[in-house]
Amino acid sequence: MIFDYETLKMLWWLIIGVLLIGFAITDGMDMGVAMLLRFVGKTDSERRTVINTIGAHWDGNQVWFITAGGALFAAWPMVYAAAFSGFYFAMMLVLFALFFRPLGFDYRSKVDSKHWRNNWDWGLFAGSAIPALVFGVAFGNLFLGVPFNIDNLLRVSYQGSFFALLNPFALIAGLVSITMLIAHAGMWLQLRTADQVAERSGQYGRYSLLAFIVLFAAAGVWVANLTGYQIVSMGDTQGHADPLAKVVTTAQGAWLNNYSERPWTMTFPILAFAMALCALLFSKVNKPALGLLATSVMLIGVIMTAGVSLFPFIMPSSNNPDISLTIWDAVSSHRTLNVMFIAVVIFVPLILAYTTWCYVKMWRRVTVDEIENNPHGSY
Repeated sequence: MIFDYETLKMLWWLIIGVLLIGFAITDGMDMGVAMLLRFVGKTDSERRTVINTIGAHWDGNQVWFITAGGALFAAWPMVYAAAFSGFYFAMMLVLFALFFRPLGFDYRSKVDSKHWRNNWDWGLFAGSAIPALVFGVAFGNLFLGVPFNIDNLLRVSYQGSFFALLNPFALIAGLVSITMLIAHAGMWLQLRTADQVAERSGQYGRYSLLAFIVLFAAAGVWVANLTGYQIVSMGDTQGHADPLAKVVTTAQGAWLNNYSERPWTMTFPILAFAMALCALLFSKVNKPALGLLATSVMLIGVIMTAGVSLFPFIMPSSNNPDISLTIWDAVSSHRTLNVMFIAVVIFVPLILAYTTWCYVKMWRRVTVDEIENNPHGSY
């Protein structure tokens, strides 16, 4: 084995975090573009201009989403089982919403009809806004605890409902998700389009950044007053995964314990706020490339803030805190993690390489004139 079991458990927490960050920066940006489509594009040509900024990349960007889902299943099978039992209807809602994205991109311009294209524009909006909201809501519910049980045979059962997931704190987390992706997309469109489309994109991006800062701060204050989880005793982290072999207690504000125990982790929330402010400034002075870089780092800060706050918990149980799933006891076998780590070392750099190559080779500003002069070669 390349690493001992405990090290691999920690590495896979980091790897899944990296995959989620890759998904947010790339496919999350595509979702943000689709949410902005009807607002920054006032004519059909302008909307086609917006779509064509991501037309060459949106399907490739979904590799990060698929890879993150596969890694979650293979590395944390107990989490996968609990999440897809408890969040089943939410996941089905995401799946059906996502259907509108490939259909919308491919079918929107097939028929030269205003009504037809308007309907697909709304389909693209829904197919992006719903998943972004649900992903944020899911993360919000992790901080509140998920109502599931695990019996002595390690069978997971869920006692909650879909509508219980839509509580106030989770909805704020969902809005944080939406605003940060729209802000990221606004910087992208300001960089990749021209004239009025770029101007509107920067404006909506700045509005979203302001909303994100307020919502992220509100969520942070709320988390500080939530009942958090902390491990009192834990089985051997080098031993086999057993979610029943630990003792967990709850306490108000416990989700902030990691920041006091490891002060360097404060870097992540500070980074999220600082980069949001930088993006605001860069967009205002018409430096969208720097704005896009800033929002990318902002997304890293947000996702790492959530991960560090929850660490080492992945899915806390509100029914029985002792069976909460953590990075130490919800994982696959030592051999499985080792084999998958080798695969990640090989394939993730390849994904990064070809993704970067595609962006470099197809980099240009998309203009309304280009779209109108090329009606059949563009989306």
